[in-house]
Amino acid sequence: MEKLTFYAVSAPEKLDRIGAYLAERLSRDVVRHRYGNVVIAMEALDQLLMACHSQSIKPFVESFLHMVAKLLESREPDLQVLGTNSFVKFANIEEDTPSYHRRYDFFVSQFSAMCHSMHEEPETRSRIRVAGIRGLQGVVRKTVNDELQAIIWEPQHMDKLIPSMLFNMQDGESEREGEMVLAESCFRELLGRAAYGNMNNAVRPVLVHLDNHHLWDPNEFAVSCFRIIMYSIQAQHSHHVIQQVLNHLDTHGRNTPRVRAGIVQVLLETVAIAAKGSVGPTVLEVFNTLLKHLRISVDLELGEGPRRASAASASSGRFKESEERIVQNAIIQTIGFFGGNLPDYQRAEVMMFIMGKIPVYGTPCHSMDTVRIGHQGTKRIQTMLLSSLIMVTSGFKSKTMVAALPPPFLEPLFSISLMEDSELRQLVLEILHNIIDRHDNRAKLRGIRIIPNVAALKFKREKISKQDVAFMKKHGQQLYRHIYLGSKEEDNVHKNYELLFTTLAVLTIELTNEEVVIDLIRLAIALQDMALANEESMPMVIRCGIMALVAAYLNFLSQMIANPSFCQHVNKVVELRSLDAPHLLPEHIFKDKCPLPDSLDKEDRSLYFQTLDIAECLAGPTYSVDRLSISYVPQVTDEDRLTRRKSVVDTISLQVDILPNNLPDQSQLAEEITFETLKKAIDTTGLEEQEREKRRQVIEKFQKAPFEEIAAHCESKANMLHDRLAQIFELTIRRPPPSPSGVVSVSAGHPQHQSVPVYEMKFPDLCVY
Repeated sequence: MEKLTFYAVSAPEKLDRIGAYLAERLSRDVVRHRYGNVVIAMEALDQLLMACHSQSIKPFVESFLHMVAKLLESREPDLQVLGTNSFVKFANIEEDTPSYHRRYDFFVSQFSAMCHSMHEEPETRSRIRVAGIRGLQGVVRKTVNDELQAIIWEPQHMDKLIPSMLFNMQDGESEREGEMVLAESCFRELLGRAAYGNMNNAVRPVLVHLDNHHLWDPNEFAVSCFRIIMYSIQAQHSHHVIQQVLNHLDTHGRNTPRVRAGIVQVLLETVAIAAKGSVGPTVLEVFNTLLKHLRISVDLELGEGPRRASAASASSGRFKESEERIVQNAIIQTIGFFGGNLPDYQRAEVMMFIMGKIPVYGTPCHSMDTVRIGHQGTKRIQTMLLSSLIMVTSGFKSKTMVAALPPPFLEPLFSISLMEDSELRQLVLEILHNIIDRHDNRAKLRGIRIIPNVAALKFKREKISKQDVAFMKKHGQQLYRHIYLGSKEEDNVHKNYELLFTTLAVLTIELTNEEVVIDLIRLAIALQDMALANEESMPMVIRCGIMALVAAYLNFLSQMIANPSFCQHVNKVVELRSLDAPHLLPEHIFKDKCPLPDSLDKEDRSLYFQTLDIAECLAGPTYSVDRLSISYVPQVTDEDRLTRRKSVVDTISLQVDILPNNLPDQSQLAEEITFETLKKAIDTTGLEEQEREKRRQVIEKFQKAPFEEIAAHCESKANMLHDRLAQIFELTIRRPPPSPSGVVSVSAGHPQHQSVPVYEMKFPDLCVY
């Protein structure tokens, strides 16, 4: 061997003839089963290959690869392993110049077949499979760095390479641990070398393999595969993988719930890893696809009416429902986790995007037909999207409220807070807490209670910025209005009042100045007055709940602004209540089986917070206490039309529509005229006094009320006027009035005049003289 090597190195032009001769001898020995000679010839080829690195090695390599192919084709495991070892040695040699004509198609096919070996003896089977994996690793190393060998990334080769590795990675038998580790190492190496244009060809066979072997349910192997992929590829290629998984989810849109849930959980893993780096332009596309599949899942869960109605399919319907919940929870978790890991500027976009997808029942929505999925389906989607918004906004720290709560986000959020559903209102308040509470003070509040020493809780707070002052001037009235309206809902439970208290407390910590403090006190007193007056016939438990909310909040506020006399007044009311009316305190009313009174004693003023007493406590240059004398009244706005409740305008229009059709006989409306009725009609002194008082109140309101409140009031009147005008125009423009000169209509391609006689025309009453 030494002499042969010296001769080959000395006369490299003879190397190709040496190789041809050895190849011929080896072929003959393989056929005649002289395996000893085969081993000797292969060792000679190996040593010559390792010793010679000249330009003339190219023809010798062809003979060498021809012999390796001969060994791999044989049925003998020992020869297959021998051929693989020789090929691996060759693969580790770095050649000086690229090869223009060499192809490795045969080796990819043969090594892939060896990876799937089903030999009867486990030990032999394992040896062949390991040899196959090592051979594929050699092919990868030899080709991926050679620009002329880009053919290896083509689908026909990837469809053999990738499944062969995955097949050896997926079985968890202890004796196959070596194969699994080697296959995973080869898989990582292949993905690590994948360029931008090859990512799709590398990922698609993984998805196909998982489909063919039913590995989405359970999906532990699928998850581990995509973890390996995401950590092996270059970070800038992450969005390619995400896009592939999204497309795969689309193709399985009508598959079983568990398969879809498995794919979504894999997507969660990929976006969780990608979100730490770069996810490229696919952020909104991820959310769009997930929201689409959320809608599909709700459709499938609710099913068709007849199917749900039949008793025979009741049990299968319940099973289907629980299965679809798995999909929905996986989607929500993915949305929330992905959104929560994005940088703040992208998170704000995602919040707006999700908010734009939340449907309102009975109104047209660009993403779904709410009438078709029904009230129940709409509520399910609303609940899930708001839950995902809670996850996205968790940990969101914006320097200014204007950036965190822009009007396109705030207004639909507030509209949902007026829904007649306590669960939806709770979710909206939790979203507000996540955004407003920038110093994580909520945990210290621990529910709604009379806090004895607020200073001991050591709330973190900063001085309110100019931008936040401007935000409260612009949107403060909206916030107060929704707290006010949300407090009196009849389906409120303990959690609703807890969240309302937390909202008020967080507002106080984060967004208060002297003007906002006065507004919040006015709001609290208005809530108390509403519960006392009870003009809307609220249940006693709701009235007591509002009273408890006011007590807890004024106790908190008085200590936050550190006004001793205000604290003393609040403590005095709280002590009296604990003795005479414990049902007006949060510690009692929110307990089970709390005894409720038949009515609230309005005459006992000491049990309630008095505006005059609070004004005296706050008297001084700091607070403009004269504004406390103006009662807070929430204004009717456009938001009411987006909710399911009827606004004031709608109620009036309903009365107008209904009354003319149900009028009783005129005889029943006739009133008996007596001396007393005539006397009342002539005496106008009382009316003049009422008119004078009304004018005084209007003047006082326009002098002392905040500009935003006046603007909201005027705007609501303008909105009512615009609504009326819109209805009138709609009625008049919808069809042209009849004309005596006739209307031109086209039939069978010929114009025809249809004249209407004047006596048959119907004119509006105002047009008839």
